[in-house]
Amino acid sequence: MTHRWRTWRDAHGVPHLRAPDELTLAEAQGYVTARDRGWQIEVDRWRSEARLAAHLGETALDWDVLATHLRLDETARRVYAALADPERTWVEAYARGVNAGLADGGRDTPEHRTLETLPGPTPDPAPWQPWTPIGVLLVAHVLFNDFPHQLWRDHVVRTLAPHHPDVPATALADLFAADGGPGPGSNAWALAGARTATGHPLLAGDPHRVLELPGTYQQVRLACDAYDVLGLALPGVPGVAHFAHAGSVAWGITNAVAHQVTVTHEHLREHTDGTREAHGPHGWEPAPTETVHLTVRTVDGVRTHPVRRSTTPRGVVLPVTPVPDPTETEPVAAEQHAYALDLPGHRTHDLGIASMRTLLYATTAHDVATALAGWVEPVNRVLVADDTGAVLRLTAGFVPDVPPAHGHLPQAPDGDPVPGRRVLPAPVVVTDVAVDANERPDVAYGHAYAAPHRARRVRALLDEVPGTPEGQQQVHADTFLASVAGLLALLPPADDPHLGAGARTVLRELRAWDARMDAGSRVAATYARWRSHLVRRVAGHSALAPLRAEHGLSPELAPWFDVTARVGDAIEHLTRGGTAAALGVDGRALARAALDDLVAEDARDDGTTTAGTTTAVMAAAGTESLATEPAGATWGESHTLVPVHAFLGVPGAQVPGLGDGRTGGTGTDDDLAGDDGAGDDGAGDDGAGGASRLSGDTDCVCSTVSTPGASDLCWRGPAARWVWDLGDRDASRWGVPFGAAGDARSPHFADQHAHWLAGRTVRVETRWERLVRDESCDGPPARRSPAPPQHADATAPKAPKGTNGPTTATIPTTATTATTPTTSAEDR
Repeated sequence: MTHRWRTWRDAHGVPHLRAPDELTLAEAQGYVTARDRGWQIEVDRWRSEARLAAHLGETALDWDVLATHLRLDETARRVYAALADPERTWVEAYARGVNAGLADGGRDTPEHRTLETLPGPTPDPAPWQPWTPIGVLLVAHVLFNDFPHQLWRDHVVRTLAPHHPDVPATALADLFAADGGPGPGSNAWALAGARTATGHPLLAGDPHRVLELPGTYQQVRLACDAYDVLGLALPGVPGVAHFAHAGSVAWGITNAVAHQVTVTHEHLREHTDGTREAHGPHGWEPAPTETVHLTVRTVDGVRTHPVRRSTTPRGVVLPVTPVPDPTETEPVAAEQHAYALDLPGHRTHDLGIASMRTLLYATTAHDVATALAGWVEPVNRVLVADDTGAVLRLTAGFVPDVPPAHGHLPQAPDGDPVPGRRVLPAPVVVTDVAVDANERPDVAYGHAYAAPHRARRVRALLDEVPGTPEGQQQVHADTFLASVAGLLALLPPADDPHLGAGARTVLRELRAWDARMDAGSRVAATYARWRSHLVRRVAGHSALAPLRAEHGLSPELAPWFDVTARVGDAIEHLTRGGTAAALGVDGRALARAALDDLVAEDARDDGTTTAGTTTAVMAAAGTESLATEPAGATWGESHTLVPVHAFLGVPGAQVPGLGDGRTGGTGTDDDLAGDDGAGDDGAGDDGAGGASRLSGDTDCVCSTVSTPGASDLCWRGPAARWVWDLGDRDASRWGVPFGAAGDARSPHFADQHAHWLAGRTVRVETRWERLVRDESCDGPPARRSPAPPQHADATAPKAPKGTNGPTTATIPTTATTATTPTTSAEDR
């Protein structure tokens, strides 16, 4: 039998695919992705179609309602219908491969089996439509843009302004920003050939996202007669758009934190016949409205949940308060405030699919820049280099051509509803070093940039570490926390006569500390506990109490409105004067009070951190239910990994691969710790079946995010690490949390995790003779790969012109050697 494509795997189970042409290769990528990540891509498909609750029940309904209002499925269909033939056939081939892979074992996973055991009927499997990969892409990016930040800033102004009429609205809007937070973000850097050991450029970085299980990114190699590219793919989406090495050229991205979605205040009213109107620049105008009936799995069967969704000329409507009952006898029901979101993909019917496909053909840095000229969302900063020595830095994506204020706060509905696309600057040539870490650039396109700590630290480290792929691991793993100095400066000298003996001891210890958030450090734990007391003191301040008013938006957006988490992100900014001081927030006094809280906590006999002396403070901060943690513990004992899985919160469902009693499962946390599970800094497994202990913190280069004031647990961090060597692709390095396989039964489910815990990567291998054939994933005959149903003409809105996981029995398992509830859904 002649196989249509062939599959090899490296020692970590990473698929290397070879096919004669790009369409067969796209089908191969879809097939292998379904075999390796079948559960994961099906969940994201359900999210895109607002059918998650049909499978998982009530706990998933909030997402489905939001996805319905944002019209993710409709947008995917419109984008697909508008694709040119080359991109349309490319996406269709990928969907065709997914369908074949799901049918050949991709749905034989522990999760699919668990789904069958949950109360209520399990929906029948449905084939992927040609536009489904586009919907999965939307799910990955829809909350990456800036509209949740705009909604939060509007909430801050609306709730605080009545109490502080003398403070300008713009100052209130920047109370939690102004480059003082949020801190989490991605890192990327470029070294020109003059800075490397070989004379060829190096690129490196790590995207910081929610740490999902299975991991967010899929390592893959795609080779055909036209190109040979390896990189990090989004499972369920063809190509490798974000991070890739094509032999002669390589690239990587970070989020540009740009304004992209214009948010508009809407004033709606609904008539007794169910029609709605919105008050626009010329008076009342129709707001087309329809009812969508969602399916919800229940113990007794299924129920339907109606969602009334609308649009205005300014975008899709995000409701704030419940819509009045249309059966009321009054001629016009009560009027309602809402927001309209001008989502680029929904309006333009373009998500940059052509850029994703064209990138695969790039052979030079300028080819990459040209391909990305059509990128849409999110807006990214891009670093690209090629084997001629060229290194470029550019911004790519749809930035609306509107005044800067349009991205600061929601606008009144009286402006131009259809802004054009801003022309972005030409790529900049890099001759030495370039660093991107979501900090404010010279030309700012947004309003929610991270503090400059990580960017400055990366630049400093690049002057110290060897200019080799291995040397970049020292940057990836760095745990120095630059924000420590600013916060400790709020405290009095250790010899202050007004301090007690306990406070003096703590201060001396903190000021002698090297500010490294190592898992084995007890001082790091002490600092984190004091910082949490400070965050709770600030969050509980009476001046900020109005922020706890109900925001009325989707519960899925609640993380952006979590006051304690927002204070934790911006604690430096909030305690150093400025607008916060004008509101009555005295950073030095609160820092001193937090030190007293810490000392009182240490004096308690039971050794827990929720001391009775701070109960009132915690109640004011909204964290009175905070779980207790051992006093005096090392940082890694409380800073442990909590990966996000679709089953978390689903009654009766267990997460395969986690066995900590909280989630149950088929494995243990030892599965996630790797082989020896401990690093020199104490990172790894605690040796007693406990959770993975982490080094790093939010503002470290090793950005393992915590939520000061609420929890030290980590649910967001480096979703991958990558180092691209333009002199020798096989000298490049990469790594992901957990492993390449999504099935907990696979030997490659967590065989990279110990390296990830230690901040390390594994070497790339591309020599075919050193890879192992996986014939079980070789291309099947055409009859086994039916095309997905083609319903675009009948159901897609018309767009304007213009394994069991992987089968790895033959793959040798190589042991790695390692010394290794959410508060925000945003990642960069």
